[in-house]
Amino acid sequence: MIRFLINIAISLVTAAIGLLVTSWILPDFHLDAAGFIVAVLVFTIAQAILAPFIFNVARQYASAILGGIGLVSTFVALLIASLFPNGIRVDGIVTWILATLIMWIITALGTWLLGLWWLKGRVEDRRANS
Repeated sequence: MIRFLINIAISLVTAAIGLLVTSWILPDFHLDAAGFIVAVLVFTIAQAILAPFIFNVARQYASAILGGIGLVSTFVALLIASLFPNGIRVDGIVTWILATLIMWIITALGTWLLGLWWLKGRVEDRRANS
């Protein structure tokens, strides 16, 4: 249960960082301060639900694209998050592509790095308690 909650926290943090960085880098990626929390929550929930679903569909019908599943689920999660008012707005196809890449890189690296950091802390705690 604790690991599940840690994974949710890591996903929320990386989504928030990803959305902020993307809005700073891309001038056509608009992030409303009022809708920031909603955008983070919707993106995180959509990503958590869509990633396994898209993976299973691709594995069954198009196994050649399994490597791009993270990108596809990130794009769809951004698309869903953009449907909610006062959250994010993306103008232009190039911005959609770049926003997907930036969000995918930040969430993937952030999840990996924060997971390692958390695991390192647990190992150190176990050593200290032994």
